[in-house]
Amino acid sequence: MTVKPESSRHIAVIINAHAGAGHAQELAQRVIDGFQHYAIQAHVTLAEDGAQLISAAEKAVQEGAAIVVAGGGDGSVNAVASKVAGSRSAFGVLPLGTLNHFAKDLQIPLVLEDAIRTIAQGSPLAIDTGEVNGVLFINNSSLGLYPDIVRDREKQQSRLGRGKWLAFCWAAMEALRRYPFLDVRLRIDNAEHRRRTPFVFIGNNEYLMDGLNIGTRKTLSAGKLSLYVCHRTGRLGLVRLALHALFGKLKEARDFDMLSTTEIEIETHHRRAKRLRVATDGEVNIMQTPLLYRINPASLTVIVPNADTTAPAPVNATSTTTGKA
Repeated sequence: MTVKPESSRHIAVIINAHAGAGHAQELAQRVIDGFQHYAIQAHVTLAEDGAQLISAAEKAVQEGAAIVVAGGGDGSVNAVASKVAGSRSAFGVLPLGTLNHFAKDLQIPLVLEDAIRTIAQGSPLAIDTGEVNGVLFINNSSLGLYPDIVRDREKQQSRLGRGKWLAFCWAAMEALRRYPFLDVRLRIDNAEHRRRTPFVFIGNNEYLMDGLNIGTRKTLSAGKLSLYVCHRTGRLGLVRLALHALFGKLKEARDFDMLSTTEIEIETHHRRAKRLRVATDGEVNIMQTPLLYRINPASLTVIVPNADTTAPAPVNATSTTTGKA
């Protein structure tokens, strides 16, 4: 699908201002120029935090933007997608983060100019989203070790001034030292399962858990949540599970459960367990239990690459930039 100028008059591009590594205005201009090449008038907003990302996305949808584009990492993409999902606007992605899992799984190019071309010329694809207690996620949600690691990483970044990856490594070592367990009760398809586990992982569609492709998805449109739980597993057990995954034998592991479903209810028996840290696409929130997970089939229309299209000749167009403090 080639996006014509008249149909994209209200294209809104919302960029995490910190994604430009201190050069947000230059990044915004590159985006404007990139869309101008395809005769698309882009209104670019630089958002300083998650709240501004969400409010800008909400405003763009209310104003009837044909396409709302998120520029940033998976957390920023999630924030904008949470307001575009279920609307009449299509969703575009400019992968500007470190990992960009969502873009990679949809084969959206990681080079900025190629990602812009995808939005200008790509095809709409209806994909699923997941939610937990009403909070949307496009990649995954987790309990246990990972939310603790994220919390400690953020503390180290703010208090000690450590870089993201160094802080993550220290936080991971501290979490593994504590190695807390959750006693959870899972209700799935009218059946109840009790597990004592260091983590619970819920994916939007199925994640590959074996070999070199571990952590990727073949599709985001199968209409299923995927659940992964290890149980009765100590630190050495996690290493053993990692080796099983690397050599494609994870399904043979007795202390690892994998299944697909459309709804999951999770309760815990921890003495303070009415409120839990829950990670959704790398962002951590405190949520009240029980946690109700569900899949929302075909709830977000994303512009993805279409190999059959070719680039139109560049023409003149007018674009605007809005910076937010």
